[in-house]
Amino acid sequence: MEVIFILIAISLVMAGSFLLLFFKAMKSGQFEDNHTPAIRILFDSKPSKKSNKVKSTKSK
Repeated sequence: MEVIFILIAISLVMAGSFLLLFFKAMKSGQFEDNHTPAIRILFDSKPSKKSNKVKSTKSK
């Protein structure tokens, strides 16, 4: 029974620390860029050096 109280205390400390880290990230402005993720798919990536040709195989 004592182990459950220890686990609950540890989980509350961890949850509180994650909550504090989340608020710190919100305060520093990490989540304020709403425009770039929406248009990121529209940008072309650099073309690869490999050719994209498909080799044809002949079956005999």
